[in-house]
Amino acid sequence: MSPHSLFHAVAQPPSDFSDISSDFNILLGKSTSRSSFSELLVKLLSAILLPNQANVPLAFEKVKSSKEEMKGKSQDRISDLPQDTIEKILTHMPIQDALKTSILSRKWRHCWKGMPKLVFDDKYLNTSPSSKEIKRYKFVNAIFHVLMLHNGPVLEFSISVNINTKIDDEIDQIILHLSKSKNIKKLICKFWSNDVMKLLFFKRYKLPSVFFSLHGLEHLHLTHCVIELPLKFNGFITLRSLELCNVNITVKTLQQLLTNCPILEEFILIGSQNNSIALGNKCTFLELSKCLPSVQVLKISKYSIKFAKGSMQKLPTSLVHLRILFLDLCFLKQDELSNALSVIRSSPNLEKIKIELCWIHMLCGEETCKGLLDLQDYYLGMKLDRLEELEITSFHNYAPEMEFVKLIMAKSPMLKKARIKLNSDVSVDQENKILRDLLRLTFPRVSLGVDVIVER
Repeated sequence: MSPHSLFHAVAQPPSDFSDISSDFNILLGKSTSRSSFSELLVKLLSAILLPNQANVPLAFEKVKSSKEEMKGKSQDRISDLPQDTIEKILTHMPIQDALKTSILSRKWRHCWKGMPKLVFDDKYLNTSPSSKEIKRYKFVNAIFHVLMLHNGPVLEFSISVNINTKIDDEIDQIILHLSKSKNIKKLICKFWSNDVMKLLFFKRYKLPSVFFSLHGLEHLHLTHCVIELPLKFNGFITLRSLELCNVNITVKTLQQLLTNCPILEEFILIGSQNNSIALGNKCTFLELSKCLPSVQVLKISKYSIKFAKGSMQKLPTSLVHLRILFLDLCFLKQDELSNALSVIRSSPNLEKIKIELCWIHMLCGEETCKGLLDLQDYYLGMKLDRLEELEITSFHNYAPEMEFVKLIMAKSPMLKKARIKLNSDVSVDQENKILRDLLRLTFPRVSLGVDVIVER
């Protein structure tokens, strides 16, 4: 069945909600009968009481104790809530549970239709492996039914799909449908698999050209997709948060995309060792910094960036708005250490630095910082006047790692917490030595009140 005909097939709303409910029953492998009313009520109360979920059992007991009092009353307190409040409550529930609230009462029958947030995840598909086509159809049909019956603005839409489901054409239709309303503010599109090898070789989903007409987007998360900008791309002028995980994108396209997101505040670029971005076609920190004038939160993994050779004390373009920096590095690599320090030195208003060190240094190759400079002298003019928190994970206590910690502590007068999580290979004796080295005042530091935490 073609994408167009499939979308047309569900364009007419079913005569009764049970048609949709049955689709979700097969989708979830569960019953939506009134026998599950108590379980559903607990979930509803959980959504209402978030984040104070500890009150849920107590609240449920009160509901049960007042069951007799509520007999004969046409309405309950929950149903008396305003419609927009009910819709917000439903967004805290998985969509399959939100749909089931239609059995609570006549008033609740259509409440889900105004939910501003829709989340679909095909992990809920639990039919037998022999019925992959039925599984695929049921998942798509359920999404289309919800979209066609939905009568309010969809502000957030999330879809997570196993690569074996193969619904690329249908996702194109979904994006086309969302583009017509011009209300979408947050979009998440993930492709996943438990088989790493399949992720390496499967044909990735390529975003359709209509996707780039979602000009009202404020938050965008893409995983295992192909990004190619159309010839006429006017940018995402309202986009504030962009997360790209293992996407296929060229340096030129990434630069063009970022340049056309003028108020971008958060940028996350994640790659993996076996799944590098665009087959090694990666930006350097220097190239990225030119495209991120307003970025406040930056998270970069080592496999998604190209480290410039040689030492570079500072980037040509300062990241004056950057407050939080997450980096995934190996400090035994001279280029990686040098590049990290150049980014830090070019970010005078940093408040938090988190470094995830390589778990197994053998994976980084044989190159080490043999000619390690005295960082205290080399970065003499470095200032981190607003830094309050430093966190390093998988700390091995190699010389470059300890020198880095000492440098940051020497340049941060407002530092309040330095948290170091040790690698599992670090012995107890080494742990004690780390504590002694950091707590002794044998190296310059400007924040005497810093709380040093060393943990496993």
